[in-house]
Amino acid sequence: MRQHMVTHVLLTSFVVAFGAAAAADHAREASGRADDAIQDAAAAQQRKGDSNRLARGEYLVKTMGCHDCHTPHKLGPKGPERDMLRALTGHPEDLEMPPPPKLGEGPWVWIGSGTMTAFAGPWGVSFTANLTPDPETGLGKWTEEMFMSAMRTGRHEGKGRPILPPMPYFVVAELSDDDMRSLFAYLHSLKPVKNRVPQPIDPPEAAR
Repeated sequence: MRQHMVTHVLLTSFVVAFGAAAAADHAREASGRADDAIQDAAAAQQRKGDSNRLARGEYLVKTMGCHDCHTPHKLGPKGPERDMLRALTGHPEDLEMPPPPKLGEGPWVWIGSGTMTAFAGPWGVSFTANLTPDPETGLGKWTEEMFMSAMRTGRHEGKGRPILPPMPYFVVAELSDDDMRSLFAYLHSLKPVKNRVPQPIDPPEAAR
């Protein structure tokens, strides 16, 4: 009888321990599923946030006139039109501009190329930048902080030479931080295009 009772106690203990272990495993599985669900929801929210940010950035690019100068123009059946195959790539590296004509005294004080990517005036000659994320010729190595600083200060990379006309950096500077981040995020989402834009040319009097 005593042996039977011991066996029963041991069997009962085993069942209880097995049940507790199974319950613990079930709890861990449930917790894991809950963690996975939370992570999935967070990832989905992040993707939605990224998508919204890119959509906002694209809207800003289209409505703020970025294509007007940073996308080369070509002659179409109705006159100059944007060459969207080279969207936002800046002044074409294979288009070497001759010296700008002398305009004399005003009221004409500046001129632009037919591509709308090269401009000459009292500041010298400026060429529109490659805004695609190519690491060597575009914005690929720029950080969000560098971009925002450049637009806020009017300095290349936020600390270099002045950003020259006709780039309206002072208009972009009026954007909220969030809008400017969206603008940068969209530009960085573009296909990188290698197009090395010429360096600005100082006015003749600056070279004397």
